[in-house]
Amino acid sequence: MTPSTPSAPKRAAPDLCEPCAGIQRHWRKAPGHAELVQGTHSREDRGNGQASFTRYRCDRCGAAWEYENNKANQHAGWALLEH
Repeated sequence: MTPSTPSAPKRAAPDLCEPCAGIQRHWRKAPGHAELVQGTHSREDRGNGQASFTRYRCDRCGAAWEYENNKANQHAGWALLEH
């Protein structure tokens, strides 16, 4: 008998298409790509100014993204959302 090998861990995020894999995360003003469809939009007061959040979904691979625009935080920007 051979010992069983553990299976590869399952990914929480979907497999990303090439354009989604190329999105620079956590950097304000980084571009998205043409197949992202805009969803909901909201604003929050962060104490040092307002931040706006816009959700997107990729038509090609189905990945869910959120873009944070916060002028006080250069490391805001694109974030991949988990399902």
